[in-house]
Amino acid sequence: MSAPFKADHVGSLLRPERIHQARKDFEAGEISKDELFKIETEEIEKVVDKQIEVGLKAVTDGEFRRRFWHTDFMEHVGGFEGYVPEEGYTFKGMKTEAYNIRNIGKISFDKNHPHVKEFILFKEIVGDRAVPKQTIPSPNQFFNYGVRNKEIYPDIEEYADDIIAAYQDAILAFYDVGCRYLQLDDVYIARLNTEEEPYQESGYNREQLIDLALRVVNGALEVKPDDMVITTHLCRGNYRSTWAFEGSYAKIAPVLFAKEKVDGFFLEYDDDRSGDFKPLAEIPNGGPSVVLGLLTSKSGELEDKEVIKARIEEASQFVPKEQLCLSPQCGFSSTHHGNVLTEEEQWRKLRYVIDLAEELL
Repeated sequence: MSAPFKADHVGSLLRPERIHQARKDFEAGEISKDELFKIETEEIEKVVDKQIEVGLKAVTDGEFRRRFWHTDFMEHVGGFEGYVPEEGYTFKGMKTEAYNIRNIGKISFDKNHPHVKEFILFKEIVGDRAVPKQTIPSPNQFFNYGVRNKEIYPDIEEYADDIIAAYQDAILAFYDVGCRYLQLDDVYIARLNTEEEPYQESGYNREQLIDLALRVVNGALEVKPDDMVITTHLCRGNYRSTWAFEGSYAKIAPVLFAKEKVDGFFLEYDDDRSGDFKPLAEIPNGGPSVVLGLLTSKSGELEDKEVIKARIEEASQFVPKEQLCLSPQCGFSSTHHGNVLTEEEQWRKLRYVIDLAEELL
């Protein structure tokens, strides 16, 4: 396996109308949880077939069983619960649907976590036709403002140690059920790149938080088996085609790009708010793959091929082209709402990614 592949994708896909309707029916008490699960499974089977049809070598379940890309996983980690806060996250021009997680006890990971059990069925659906890719939130997502309970964990370093241990158990749990391609999605790190002073409630400054983020990910990766690929996706927010943060990767690159022991970085480079490619110089030659998110998942318009070609050439000044791959900058539906484009436009864009990667990489 050579994941990440020259043409890859971040993971989430637009939910079909049948799933939207099934969720409404379930919430209204008109269908059971088992009936909802069956409908989701049938739609996952279809979306796997479609990904293989368009030519993707790695396929996901589209995150079809999730409401949000991160909370569905996090609320089932021991020591956490989901809840409805007073307001959602702030995005450009809007607030998200209100939902979050909070720490209510000592942290642990159960190998019977729903995502692990769901992967078993997903892997069966994929079979030997493609590589089944699993996406989960990065352990760093647990360091977002207000998640840690300071009465349970007054020491952030002890909190970090328990997050690391839980993620080591998670990585091995996914491995044991056959997962060989795992992606850690990380929006937390985007805040560490912004001009604002991040997370003062932690008592740490930006540099200390960046060092802590590296310690947490690398600590979790210490148990990674040699035949398992783990990548990270560094995201600035993706909700109904809007975004949460802007700024280059310059502030984190000397630490995270240089030292994070992942097999690949999925990076957002779809517009001006992403900054330039200079931070890529921190990624070791011959080291992790760099999946350039040069195409946007936020609209159905296809990017100009010559522009993509020029940007790849520019990026290759900092990272050898052999290490470069291509993808959309994020998923198409980080939450159940989805971005503002049609399913037809989504598939057209993924085909375009594959065509461009074959020609340019």
